[in-house]
Amino acid sequence: MTYDQPSYDTFWDGEVPNTQPSDTCFAVKVARSLNDMMHVMAIRAAVFLSEQACPYHEEFDGNDFCATHLIGYRGFEPAACLRARFFADFAKLERLAVRHEFRNTRISFQVVRAGIELARKKGYRRIYGHAQDRLVPFWSRFGARPMSDHRRKIVFSDFSYTEMLLVAEPHPHPITLDSDPYEIIRPEGAWHRPGPLDRSAERPATSPLARFAETQSV
Repeated sequence: MTYDQPSYDTFWDGEVPNTQPSDTCFAVKVARSLNDMMHVMAIRAAVFLSEQACPYHEEFDGNDFCATHLIGYRGFEPAACLRARFFADFAKLERLAVRHEFRNTRISFQVVRAGIELARKKGYRRIYGHAQDRLVPFWSRFGARPMSDHRRKIVFSDFSYTEMLLVAEPHPHPITLDSDPYEIIRPEGAWHRPGPLDRSAERPATSPLARFAETQSV
């Protein structure tokens, strides 16, 4: 069986056949394990702590375990990452980091586009972010624009930022209450292919708790 690969799930994870990357190709995945999070932390430490001299407690700000993280790879080497957080009517993309040796590639574009598609798939059209002032042209390439009605000065971790907003087209097949219930409970970013609970549905419903209660009452 084959599955259409969305831009946020192009990295080979051992489950999807015929997608193992070469050492020269780039791919993106959603972080779903402790090892994935170690990749994220390593990239951000190299970029923000080492290169930009950001204090540790400002970079690792308490939001990492309530967010979704995207990782860009060259082959199996983690090269870039992006954090996404979700609010009532907007998603926020932040903490884009690309290792120095990969900055002459298109990996930053792939990761950002994957973040936008992920947000759209979850039903978000308004995508908000803080761009370092020097990077406003980069974010403008994706359709983000400075928020003209919010001329608030934002300075943190020794950089000046501009508030940006991207209004995206609706996703043709967003996840909603009308979606297949098995799709809703699949791993984050892997909604397009069967997950562990899809496979568990192949077993009949045997109500093991009820059987346990019966044995305890005897």
